[in-house]
Amino acid sequence: MRITFLLSVMSISFQLGISQNVMISNQGSPEEPSIMMDPQHPNVLIAAANINKYYTSQDTGRTWTPHSLQSSHGVWGDPAIAVDIHSNFYFFHLSNPPSGNWIDRIVCQKTTDNGETWNDGSYTGLNGTKAQDKQWFAIDPNDNTIYLTWTQFDIYGSASPLDSSIILFSKSTDEGESWSPAIRLNKVSGDCIDSDNTVEGAVPAVGPNDEVYVAWAGPEGIVFDRSLDKGTTWLDEEIHVDPMPTGWDYAIPGIYRANGLPITACDLSNGPNRGTIYINWSDQRNGGEDTDIFLAKSTDGGNTWNGPVRVNDDGPGKQQFFTWMAIDQATGYLYFVFYDRRDHNGDSTDVYMALSKDGGETFINRRISESPFLPNSGVFFGDYNNITVHNGIARPIWTRLENGDLSIWTHLINEEDFSTSTSPESNTSNAPDLENYPNPADEMVYVSYKLHERSTINLSLLDAKGKVVHRIIKNEKRGYGKYIEKVDPLKLGIPPGIYFLQLEVDGTVKTVKQVIVRT
Repeated sequence: MRITFLLSVMSISFQLGISQNVMISNQGSPEEPSIMMDPQHPNVLIAAANINKYYTSQDTGRTWTPHSLQSSHGVWGDPAIAVDIHSNFYFFHLSNPPSGNWIDRIVCQKTTDNGETWNDGSYTGLNGTKAQDKQWFAIDPNDNTIYLTWTQFDIYGSASPLDSSIILFSKSTDEGESWSPAIRLNKVSGDCIDSDNTVEGAVPAVGPNDEVYVAWAGPEGIVFDRSLDKGTTWLDEEIHVDPMPTGWDYAIPGIYRANGLPITACDLSNGPNRGTIYINWSDQRNGGEDTDIFLAKSTDGGNTWNGPVRVNDDGPGKQQFFTWMAIDQATGYLYFVFYDRRDHNGDSTDVYMALSKDGGETFINRRISESPFLPNSGVFFGDYNNITVHNGIARPIWTRLENGDLSIWTHLINEEDFSTSTSPESNTSNAPDLENYPNPADEMVYVSYKLHERSTINLSLLDAKGKVVHRIIKNEKRGYGKYIEKVDPLKLGIPPGIYFLQLEVDGTVKTVKQVIVRT
């Protein structure tokens, strides 16, 4: 038997109390964050923030190491972190080349060692002096093709009717080494003002049979396009999803600028909603003081759309904004993260998550920020937050302002942590609090639990029949705080299979499933 304590992680946990909020960084005024988990190794995450910052974690987001990204093409914000089926991570961003023009291309940098080193990057979209902006990605799990969509401005910020914005598409079939020539998707162009009548928010998604889906917002509201041949051909006309009656560019008190641009995702799980396409956005159709989070879905490949339905479940009259959505492709569950002011009368802002287990029919809302923050309209917060999820492990990311300083945060939450409660768990409860990660695990298993007062604990690993195969802790007295144990199944001779971790605290028991695999 081998039991060790991760003292550095415990030290951080005690500094934070027994909270589940983790500050990733407060150095260099980070904002507009992106985050991605490797589904094959859920302990590995990479996050990024404006303008050239990124952060690596090897323990499912509990601790983070800061880095700076460099490229000869320049690194100029709009960070978007992706991971492919071979566990290669990608950092997509805007450019600022020394010999070119500001944001004149979309840059893709790749790491094969979890962010320790990156290549100099490839690029797509270079088109003279035209501006390339607001890119996002999708990676096909069937063949590792990378799809990229973004907005091209003839002249960024121009009010001239001669200048327009369009949606462009490019793909890579060689892990980002090269890119297909960019092609235009939209039939109805937008202006270049970077507001309601500009076409933006193109976030692509992949279908179960190599379909490529994408929606964006602009002068016709939210529209949808698709390709059934891996991006070669697209619809003759966009399909209208929602009129977005007040547009995507709106005002939120205390926020420098805000938007409700759409996020598109498709269920690739083997669950009952496989193939369903979802679009998530926010708008002010219910009034400027009542911004809400919405979801529409299609079960016929985007031909028709149901909704919108309201994701936030509070009463009318409060602000919810800066939403992002991700699908757990292991279960088909939908996860959302957004700012929320339902608990306050002024500009104080919390962070909420929502979960839907039934294809967007119903939603569980839960506050995840442990205290509100007060934004300042003189401080730029970026244009989005983000979330990544796999097999019940969800890691949102958001920006916070405290005492004039920006910081980015995540929250350690699993699917089973959700309840109908709208606030983080009480710190006075004696109920066992148990978390295991990664799950499935091919090497080390980390077992995390909290004690809210001095207690007698037992922690065991059970087989699928409920028989104890390994006692991790037996009848030990431990005090208030958070503890993390490390168990090595290989050294303990535990074969692959389905197991259960059982925590007993003063006679009260909690059990969670643990899958052991060999790769």
